[in-house]
Amino acid sequence: MSLLAAYQGIVCDLDGVVYRGHAAVPHAVEALNEAGLPVVYATNNASRPATEVAEHLSELGIADASRVLTSSQAGAAAMAETLAPGSRVLAVGGAGVGLALEEVGLVPVSGRPGEPVSGVLQGYGPQVSATDLAEAAYAIQGGAHWIATNDDLTLPTDRGMAPGNGSFVAALRNAVEGDPQIVGKPHPPLYLRCAQLLGTEVSDTLAIGDRLSTDIAGGVATGMDSVLVLTGVDGASEAALADPALRPTFVVVDLRGLAEDYAGVAEDDGWHVCGETARRIVGGQWQTRGAEDSIESVRAGIAALQEARDAGAVDQSGAEQLAALLRPAQ
Repeated sequence: MSLLAAYQGIVCDLDGVVYRGHAAVPHAVEALNEAGLPVVYATNNASRPATEVAEHLSELGIADASRVLTSSQAGAAAMAETLAPGSRVLAVGGAGVGLALEEVGLVPVSGRPGEPVSGVLQGYGPQVSATDLAEAAYAIQGGAHWIATNDDLTLPTDRGMAPGNGSFVAALRNAVEGDPQIVGKPHPPLYLRCAQLLGTEVSDTLAIGDRLSTDIAGGVATGMDSVLVLTGVDGASEAALADPALRPTFVVVDLRGLAEDYAGVAEDDGWHVCGETARRIVGGQWQTRGAEDSIESVRAGIAALQEARDAGAVDQSGAEQLAALLRPAQ
């Protein structure tokens, strides 16, 4: 049975799954258009408005890009559950933060000295300054409710890694008491909001992503089954070495795997069997039946190595050496 046949809705990450930069990931657009299930495209990016993200998806050829949920929108929705309609909220970050607040009937304001606010919604923006953080600190010290869209410490750019919203949150935390409510991945609020938009139960919703620490961890924390797609940040090696809170339910090479019959892993006399292949670890080395580079063999290897690590049968160095050999054919 395919994964698509087992669920009623999809929460799909964007960067590394649907696109890389401005270009589509190979096979992603076709697979999503043919999925036959409603999809919410969920992103931790708080700076871009949802309409801008939807336009990008439409330009790539996504037939239905109407359901986009950003961490700014999730944060604004959480803020609206706490504050009265029309409340003034300090919007820290890009344009998407203020627009999300307006969508839920709150009034976004900039940080002008002495301007009273009831909340602070903090998201990433390339122009966030020390002055913005200072005004947020003053507001929080004055009792404003503090929500952060996400706590990603870094932000990948074409020049390397830049400080992400989590780094700005940490700077603000140094000046105030307490922690913000965080709504983006890997925390559950964004995923729960997606399920609401889909009209599905969490157990009937499939989370898709390429990053274990955000996409997959968020699915695990929410109670959603998850798919790691091997077109982005993390690969089979990282999945095999992941702690339980970061482990995907399923692994596919690319989004075409959603429509294919999915071979799960079963144990048989010490072997981890997946489809026509099987793997086990003996004396710190792989033993394999079948093609080593098939996705089924990789799934079997991930399961075998996870079990061995959990049981203490391999040390970290040995596990890393074994994990490095798990490479599916593209």
